[in-house]
Amino acid sequence: MPTIAENLALAVEVLRKAQVFDPVKEAKSLLMLATKRNMAFLIAHKEYELSDEEQAVFVDFLRRRASREPIQYIRGSQEFYGLEFTVLPGVFIPRPETELIVEKSVEILKTLPNPIFCEIGVGSGCISISILRNVPQARAVGVDISEKALQTTKLNAEKHEVDKRLKLIPSNLFENIGSEKFDLVVSNPPYVSKDEILSLQDEVRKFEPTEALDGGSDGLLIIRKIIKQTPKFLKPSGWLIIEVGFGQAEKVASLFNKNTWNEPEFLFDLQGIPRTVVARTLA
Repeated sequence: MPTIAENLALAVEVLRKAQVFDPVKEAKSLLMLATKRNMAFLIAHKEYELSDEEQAVFVDFLRRRASREPIQYIRGSQEFYGLEFTVLPGVFIPRPETELIVEKSVEILKTLPNPIFCEIGVGSGCISISILRNVPQARAVGVDISEKALQTTKLNAEKHEVDKRLKLIPSNLFENIGSEKFDLVVSNPPYVSKDEILSLQDEVRKFEPTEALDGGSDGLLIIRKIIKQTPKFLKPSGWLIIEVGFGQAEKVASLFNKNTWNEPEFLFDLQGIPRTVVARTLA
């Protein structure tokens, strides 16, 4: 069987030809996954020969990554806000910038006695579950149009022991929520314009769910609906926290009716880009 060194050389070449970003790092990650070993082992045991089973798994992982399938789907998980989340193909992969929503939500909800919040489009459940883990007195309702997303969120909620405080509903936005009122609504909605989708990297365009990306002709189709519908489902002086795309913050801010909302504020990611809009209804 080929050694770690031989497999690494092969994988780097294959991934480079497939135009995978940082092929050396990716090749090492695939080897660690296939052999269930850490980086220290790979470095110290370059002559280690993979078993038949390890080699078969590695070749399969390499084939999948060379097709540009995200490594999160190959691994089956992604870290977010200090927690490990199961991420299955067909479910949107958590991103670091989305942690801004969690940070602000936790800050708000910790000040309330028995808060309840709603997440529109739960995906893997990373936002709601992270908030619930950090605000023990909180309850949540999570909705999604994707059955696979709801199933994945259920798995993750059980894994992180917040399932008793998270009610999941198949729903297009607020459609099936009923008359519940919330202290806070959060969402990382689809905000990529139809034209921009065509230019996304293959990992996103070919493998991640289109319904989690497609925000219509200008990227703001779903965001407009959420901003318009949310006040009906908020308690007095309730909050909305929503992630937006690059260059969209000012346009999104202009969508908040001044007769309903206070002036929205922005939260900035590590690149100094306004990525999250926070707004509160008038008392």
